[in-house]
Amino acid sequence: MSDTGAETADVIVVGAGLAGLVATYELTRAGKRVLLVDQENAANLGGQAFWSLGGLFLVDSPEQRRMGIKDSYELALADWLGSAGFDREDEDHWPRKWAEAYVKFAAGEKRDYLYGLGLKVTPNVGWAERGAGTATGHGNSVPRFHLTWGTGPEVVRVFREPVLDAAARGLVTFKYRHQVDELIVEDGAAVGVRGSLLAPSDTARGVASSRETVGGFELRARAVVVTSGGIGGNHELVRKNWPVDRVGSPPETMVTGVPAYVDGRMIGITEGAGASVVNRDRMWHYTEGLKNWDPIWPGHGIRIIPGPSSLWLDAEGKRLPAPLFPGHDTLATLKHITATGHDHTWFILTRAIVEKEFALSGSEQNPDLTGKDLKLVLQRVKKGAPGPVQAFLDRGEDFVVRRNLKDLVEGMNRLTPSTPLDYAQVEREIVARDREIDNGYSKDLQLMAVKNARSYFFDRVTRVAKPHRLLDPAQGPLIAVRLHVLTRKTLGGLETTLDSQVVRPDGSVFDGLYAAGEVAGFGGGGVHGYNALEGTFLGGCIFSGRAAGRALARSLA
Repeated sequence: MSDTGAETADVIVVGAGLAGLVATYELTRAGKRVLLVDQENAANLGGQAFWSLGGLFLVDSPEQRRMGIKDSYELALADWLGSAGFDREDEDHWPRKWAEAYVKFAAGEKRDYLYGLGLKVTPNVGWAERGAGTATGHGNSVPRFHLTWGTGPEVVRVFREPVLDAAARGLVTFKYRHQVDELIVEDGAAVGVRGSLLAPSDTARGVASSRETVGGFELRARAVVVTSGGIGGNHELVRKNWPVDRVGSPPETMVTGVPAYVDGRMIGITEGAGASVVNRDRMWHYTEGLKNWDPIWPGHGIRIIPGPSSLWLDAEGKRLPAPLFPGHDTLATLKHITATGHDHTWFILTRAIVEKEFALSGSEQNPDLTGKDLKLVLQRVKKGAPGPVQAFLDRGEDFVVRRNLKDLVEGMNRLTPSTPLDYAQVEREIVARDREIDNGYSKDLQLMAVKNARSYFFDRVTRVAKPHRLLDPAQGPLIAVRLHVLTRKTLGGLETTLDSQVVRPDGSVFDGLYAAGEVAGFGGGGVHGYNALEGTFLGGCIFSGRAAGRALARSLA
């Protein structure tokens, strides 16, 4: 079996995730013909974005202003640059330019662009990555995390539907189960792709599919856009690129936050064709991962999006140092964890905290928001844990629920018999923390952070529990949660200009070759630098995919 085409389209887009859909949407708006190539089946259209919580980084939005949040391009850019820590003269040349352009987009036309497509956000603005504790360092100075009404599937929908409409008009041809193995380069320009035809598959979205080959293909066009995603589903590649010098050795075991098809293959293939890959050691992995009790892909992990109140202990029962609090500084926390020599940590909390502060990342873990069910959303402010959180409490292997601390520690030790906790050590940490509750002020920086969070109306009402003693029986039962490192985002990748055109190692542009989304470090080969501010995965795919589509539409006019 073979599939061969010559000049059957203006552009080949490799990867049918969000960045690929956005690039295709922009190209078809200009009347260009697109071949959309993907190694998975049609059920996976939209890629990893479908599984996301749908958070969007917006600056000085109407939602922020209604909540009394004073934000600006200048403040957001200062936060971005303070978090990015750009320090590489050559590799950070384009990422710096992308950072300035992206923050300007987030503070300007991003919201109108998405609203024009029918996307809406919820009125409450979340506060993610609260920072390292300084005004100039990592973190968001103000809440900027805007939740999409409909989460990731809705973000996908607003681009998928016009692309499907363009397909009905003959402008888009889908090439599913086409695994690209080679870029065709002639006279220094990308003119097509070759690869393997994979056996037909009817697997459900996100489920790992067969790699059985049943033939080959060759497709040609006037340009190629690579939008194939990052490396988070490929632990071998994650370990190969792991920044040991900055965050220590990778854990022996990790859970996986993305489907298996997020394999990083196209990064190496595109590099082999002559493209520049930069900042490949920059990546973003979460420290609050859970083993999914109902997995979809291999090693499927779910991230807790925590409020700030849980007590965080390492595998030996020692409290993590300030400012390594839940929701504050992900990579600094990761570095500390790897230095302990253990793969896991623990949250200690109460029923009162889990009910108010635990949210789970992922569209499937938030059926109320994903289903746009306002009645169900309003249940969040009532007593009791949200349904998906309760399911983990009941079935998740990482959860221990007990009425007293002695039984809790015994249950924790049954989960990790190779690293047993000393009861006296755990008790000492909790009692010391609880002593600081008695007054309205404290020397405990985490409790200070909790009080700061509760000064924000949305957090006080829906997100942050009233400070209380963990050992107060009235707030119980006690809960311990074993946490794993969860692989997720690739922050480096193919180097690109502001038009998303791929750059060669000598700095020249690669004719006919473009890249967008996570494969390009969400733009430029690393727009985030060393740290992400959250709500930036989807926005980066949208911004870079839009840049690629619009630039090609102009050049092919």
